[in-house]
Amino acid sequence: FGVLKEMQDAGKVRHVGLSEVTVAEIEAARQILPIASVQNEYNLGTRKSEDVLDYCTAEGIAFIPWFPLDAGRLAGSDTLAEASEALAATPSQVALAWLLTRSPVMLPIPGTSSVEHLDENVGAAAVGMTDDWFARIDRAARAA
Repeated sequence: FGVLKEMQDAGKVRHVGLSEVTVAEIEAARQILPIASVQNEYNLGTRKSEDVLDYCTAEGIAFIPWFPLDAGRLAGSDTLAEASEALAATPSQVALAWLLTRSPVMLPIPGTSSVEHLDENVGAAAVGMTDDWFARIDRAARAA
């Protein structure tokens, strides 16, 4: 981190982000230089970084979940299918909307293989995720 700080001070690096880190590792890095973002695996089915996301939310650090859709787990969720119908959105849009609702620092970047897929992903921002659906989806994903 010292080398990155030197490069930042020299104007060669503007922002520093971390990947697959713990809260303790973020705090250690922040003793040396500012951290702009954290990228850990996080989605409806993989929540091992809950504490990291909560820390980033409290500290205003961007959180970029990798593998944000966890496509395999999405396929079998009755609750996600019900939410999709109720919210007039695809299951992927609902899963992304859930992430966006989870924290204001969340910045999911799902993979995209076509313009249609891109349009679908972008449409997640317009899904009207209610508190009730957020909680129901959250409970169902934790129970899975």
